[in-house]
Amino acid sequence: MTDTAAPETTATTATTAAAAPARAIDAAPAATGAGAGRKEPFFYGGQAVIEGVLMRGPRHWAVAARKPDGEIVLVEEALTSRIYTSAVWAKPLLRGIAGLVEMMHLGTRAIRWSANLQAEAAGFQLSKRAMRISMVISVILALGLFFGLPLATAGLLHKGERGLGFGLVEGLARGVIVIGYLFAISQIPSIARLFQYHGAEHKTINCFESGAPVDVPNVRTSSRLHPRCGTGFIVVVVFVSLVVLAPLAGLPLPLLLLSRLLFIPVIAAVSYEGIRALARIRHTGAGRFLLVPVLACQKLTTREPDDSQIEVAIVALAAARRATEGIPGTALPLTS
Repeated sequence: MTDTAAPETTATTATTAAAAPARAIDAAPAATGAGAGRKEPFFYGGQAVIEGVLMRGPRHWAVAARKPDGEIVLVEEALTSRIYTSAVWAKPLLRGIAGLVEMMHLGTRAIRWSANLQAEAAGFQLSKRAMRISMVISVILALGLFFGLPLATAGLLHKGERGLGFGLVEGLARGVIVIGYLFAISQIPSIARLFQYHGAEHKTINCFESGAPVDVPNVRTSSRLHPRCGTGFIVVVVFVSLVVLAPLAGLPLPLLLLSRLLFIPVIAAVSYEGIRALARIRHTGAGRFLLVPVLACQKLTTREPDDSQIEVAIVALAAARRATEGIPGTALPLTS
């Protein structure tokens, strides 16, 4: 997430775990909200990092990663910024913008930490400057891939004046480009391994939400696909961006380019509500039908994890839950 209005984090702790079999974790649901008689469930989520998994709770987040020697290292922090604690940022539409900020801030920090963990094991350290440059380049490439290339493709394929037809071609091109990109990077061995950890994160969350004990055998048999997923969010973003941006295709070129940037928060906010709505109706006939493209694309960005990767995801979820729900112990025997 960006540093602009980014949440501050405190109460950092770092612990390590030996490569031992995971113990079962109680699967009681989390709840948030004030008042003795009114509690709203919180849906845990996370993402894959380098050789690890990040898990996020309502007031706490944790990231666990495995070092080359097999040791699991865990970092946990409290979430204290108003973007996490204020009810304003939990309101519809605004929570989508908050989620975009969170993804960029927490995700960037977790990936930087996990990358350095592997680098230290190899005898070198990645500087903050190098990581910032890498992230800036990644953002520029993402904007070019998601906005610039579809516009250029539409310019080549669409004949005549720019209008709604141009916008539709641009939107369809964006969808094809995104799917092609996900397929291409999934063939890279290091990315395929990252996608295994993505699968481990999904399987752990699915196991937890099913009510089963969160241990390796139960997580192993859980699905690696989940409706509340960043990949699914991208699929919804592609559709929403087509609806929102296609009518603006007739704008003069400078305004056309500017509109693609200015509407990013709007598209993110609407898409976030869309993916939440799909998750709520996932067990209905309409929900299952609408989720087909969302879950299908996850087959590109998730792989079946091995037990050691599942253990890492269980450690991260246990830590995120422990701080929120007061659960004693963790998935693995951690020592400070």
